[in-house]
Amino acid sequence: MTTTRTSTITRRSFRGAALALLTGAGIALSPLAASASPGPGAVASLPAQTSVSALTAVPTAYGVAPRDRALAAAHVAMAQRGKPYQWGGTGPGGFDCSGLVYSSFRALGVNVPRTSRAQSTAGHYVSRADLRAGDLIFFYSPVGHVGIYLGYGVMVHSSTYGKPVSIVPVSSVPGYNTARRVA
Repeated sequence: MTTTRTSTITRRSFRGAALALLTGAGIALSPLAASASPGPGAVASLPAQTSVSALTAVPTAYGVAPRDRALAAAHVAMAQRGKPYQWGGTGPGGFDCSGLVYSSFRALGVNVPRTSRAQSTAGHYVSRADLRAGDLIFFYSPVGHVGIYLGYGVMVHSSTYGKPVSIVPVSSVPGYNTARRVA
């Protein structure tokens, strides 16, 4: 009973942290759609609305500054929670770890490589102390797993067979390797 209660409390705190993070970034959350409104300094001349790829069949993204795209990509990945792990999967029915990253960023117009090893060389290096929501976190040596950092020590990822896309503490995955910022 205590284990269940702790687990429920932990899940609620992760959900609350992710919600606060995304809401603070101006990203509206709902089960059917999400939008990102340009914050201060965003480029206003971008198109008013861009359709999201049918591949991911998730929210419609509005023209936003690059940093907001990384946050929106994190939300796109979170919208896939519960979908099964599928080796080589890029959605919409299932995802592997790098397929979840690839599809989430692609839905917002950010091109990243398809595999976790190739993704680990995209963008630029970020120290663990400087992680921000939307950064990619890589595990193992050589790199063999990737997740999208959400802030507050949690990430969204697709880990392995039998486990759906989920939000977990970064510390629950052994073998932290590096992190990259791609948007």
